[in-house]
Amino acid sequence: MRTEGAAPARHRRVRTAACAAALTVALTSGAVALGTGDGQGARTTVSASTAPAAPGAGAGLLAGGDLDAQVTALQSHLRDQPRDDASWAVLGLAYVEQARVQGDPSRYPQAEQALRRSLELRPGNDPALAARAALAAARHDFAGALRDADAALARNPYSERALATRIDALVELGRYDDAGRAAGVADARRPGIPVFARYAYVHELRGDTRTAERVLRQALGSATARGDVAYVATQLGQLAWRQGDDKGALAHYARALAADDTYVPALEGRARAQAAGGDRAGAIRALERVVAHHPLPGPVVELGELYEARGDKERARAQYALLDAWIPLARAGGVNVDLDTALAAADHGDREAALRAARAEWERRRTVHTADALAWALHVNGRDREALPLARRATATGYRDAAFLYHRGMIERAVGDRAEARRSLRAALGLNPGFSPLGAGRARTALAELEGAE
Repeated sequence: MRTEGAAPARHRRVRTAACAAALTVALTSGAVALGTGDGQGARTTVSASTAPAAPGAGAGLLAGGDLDAQVTALQSHLRDQPRDDASWAVLGLAYVEQARVQGDPSRYPQAEQALRRSLELRPGNDPALAARAALAAARHDFAGALRDADAALARNPYSERALATRIDALVELGRYDDAGRAAGVADARRPGIPVFARYAYVHELRGDTRTAERVLRQALGSATARGDVAYVATQLGQLAWRQGDDKGALAHYARALAADDTYVPALEGRARAQAAGGDRAGAIRALERVVAHHPLPGPVVELGELYEARGDKERARAQYALLDAWIPLARAGGVNVDLDTALAAADHGDREAALRAARAEWERRRTVHTADALAWALHVNGRDREALPLARRATATGYRDAAFLYHRGMIERAVGDRAEARRSLRAALGLNPGFSPLGAGRARTALAELEGAE
């Protein structure tokens, strides 16, 4: 039994357990919920991960104020009990969540230090390894996330956080069959909301949106904590929006915000659905409020595109400049932002830089999202023959994403395959007519030109 520090070990364990309970569904993937990676180029959603929770964030579900109070309590406790390895692990996880919720990449080095301290005090402890996997995923080091998740599971096969992060890492590495198997293992060992959300997303990647919706509805039915309700309802909203069901999406976002009216992914998603449904003025007002408090890349770029769509180019440029300021901050926090850079720069910045970034990310991981990003970066640089196989690869799994279809259609049009271009553009607009403030209009214009030439 360890006896360091003045407080009895029993009190220390109780306090740490309370901290861990407050982070129940905590940062399994560390993904920044800025969208789910869909809509690249056309709707340049910048996200740290494509997995859910934002589809992506790893599901840190605390409201910002509660999380800040939790961090303050942990910091105070660790000043009194600096050798409490379990609390260092929880603090590291909480820092990752703060970065996700608040868009503050400077929290990542703090998370790294806290987790290093936990592992120094108790080498190989599985909560710290699982939290370090979440940190790696948040920084887009998915190979590292997989290594740490595997190491945590070797010590504790039932670690919910490690099981969920392992699914995320496999998805982000493009190993979809392995991710499906990992989701099955996780569901057998630790069924719960973090695992259900990832199980649903793996099905969605294969085009099985019916199963994805059924699993998420079951998860929502079992959710009791406010954060869980907000998270799962937001996942349902994102799924509905990707299928062009704006009204359904708004209903899900309303339920999410009834549970937590500060939940940024739901606020952003609701604004996106408002815009798709024709209420662009309302969407702009909503996103202005979000960006004022949470200048995250997803809402920042969405707001810029809405400004641009209404002809306010000066305000649009200001939003894109805000994104340009975020990227070096993210890099300073250890985040690999090549995919983010490629997506933003392809439509709103340096096209050659977009291509360099997309190529670099493609070499690291070959997913439908990186295939789409590289295809689009090649297209905007006039290299459509190279882009076409990648655009086809992005749509090959059955994943239903209107922006992917739009990109493919524009590339097919550029290479002279008019019949396929018409098919792809019709599919994009048929799936989600409001998929992008800018791209949807461009898709309609291109399709009208193609149909006029029939």
